[in-house]
Amino acid sequence: MSVAGSFPGFAGRPPGPAMDREEADRALARLGAEHEAIETSLLALQDHAGRRLLEGAELTGVTRERWATTERSITLLWGYFDAYAGALEEARDIRARRRHPNREDLAALTELLRGEAVTVANPDAVPPPSATGPARLSERFSLQELVARMNELYARSLDMVVASDSVWSALPARIDLLAAELHRTRSLAHSVGVRPGEHPAGDDLEEITEELTTLRVQVISDPLAFWLPGPGSAAPGGGRPDTSRYDRAARALEDVRREIEAVLAVRQDAEARLMRLRDVLSRADRTLTEARAARGEVLAKIAASEVPAVSGPPTALQERLVAAAEYRRRAQWHRLSPLLEALEQEAEDELLRARESLTSVTAPLAIRAELRGRLDAYKAKVARHGLAEDPVLIERYDAARRMLWSAPCDLRVAEQSVLRYQQAAAELLTPRPPEGPEGPAGSGEPEDRRGSQGETR
Repeated sequence: MSVAGSFPGFAGRPPGPAMDREEADRALARLGAEHEAIETSLLALQDHAGRRLLEGAELTGVTRERWATTERSITLLWGYFDAYAGALEEARDIRARRRHPNREDLAALTELLRGEAVTVANPDAVPPPSATGPARLSERFSLQELVARMNELYARSLDMVVASDSVWSALPARIDLLAAELHRTRSLAHSVGVRPGEHPAGDDLEEITEELTTLRVQVISDPLAFWLPGPGSAAPGGGRPDTSRYDRAARALEDVRREIEAVLAVRQDAEARLMRLRDVLSRADRTLTEARAARGEVLAKIAASEVPAVSGPPTALQERLVAAAEYRRRAQWHRLSPLLEALEQEAEDELLRARESLTSVTAPLAIRAELRGRLDAYKAKVARHGLAEDPVLIERYDAARRMLWSAPCDLRVAEQSVLRYQQAAAELLTPRPPEGPEGPAGSGEPEDRRGSQGETR
């Protein structure tokens, strides 16, 4: 409301000496402009969309209480304005009597324009319950005091109207849009079998529906319950709508929508996922079969070795896979979605367990293969140095080979035989220092320990 709270030069002054003509004319001009501004603001408040909505709404809660107070304030505002306009009109009439007002006219103008010359009925006055004195049925104001009072009432009234209108402008439309999205999501959920009592997402949709219905009713009937005043703001309507409940419902609906999309994805690629599951479980079964066969081979070929037992095929997973296929056949996508996710992880775990079982069972064969490879590698090495016919090496090689190629093979004894062959080969391959002046100093070639027959080959 573009009205001043007080008049410069008048505040706190008694009527005092009479104004001269120029002072009176300037005061009347200012008060006339003030009157037009007040009238414009009051008419704007009267025509405000929020005010019309408040008048026609069935209000509850804090909004009903504040609107009752605001209606009284608006009524009082118009009463103050009429009194203000009447005093201004009276002052104009006095000034219009003469071109050059006399002393009595100026005194009357001074009293009207500066003194407490405006009497306004007090609508809140009631007779006292006991004889303690009469009630104040009216109040007296100066024009500047009356403007200050109108400014105060106008600011409170406009704040209430603007706050209510802001909530009504923001929340119901957003709630309606979210409700439309909710309707589409519910239709989609119904098409894939997501219903209340059958799927958690169906229960969530019911809760969101109830919340949005309740929220819209409460926003329409009590908008001020959803208004957050701005901190430190004295301007009318300073603040914002409280959208926390709406935001929670929107997030919940988004979560449900993602769940429905997951179910739709299951419907689209259910057969491919079921085929992959069957393949993974088949590989796990074949790996376990291989592990059981390997275990029999290990028990037959390896002696004195602990061989772990091999479990049977995952019958429980096979049964659940059959149930998943049945869900797909019956188009029960909401049941198939979580089952497939669980089965995919468990099938991968089963394949990993089967591979670990095979690795554990065949470990003794791997050790025997490593010992065989090491023995043959050392034999090739000594052959490159011309020591393959050494009788000690031949004897130790034959002993180690018999151990590694016999069944059952004692891995501990076989490993000792391979180590003895390695040690003998290392001794022959280690260079010896010359024994005399004629020795092959620094030749770096190994010396044959068989004496006169130890020529290098």
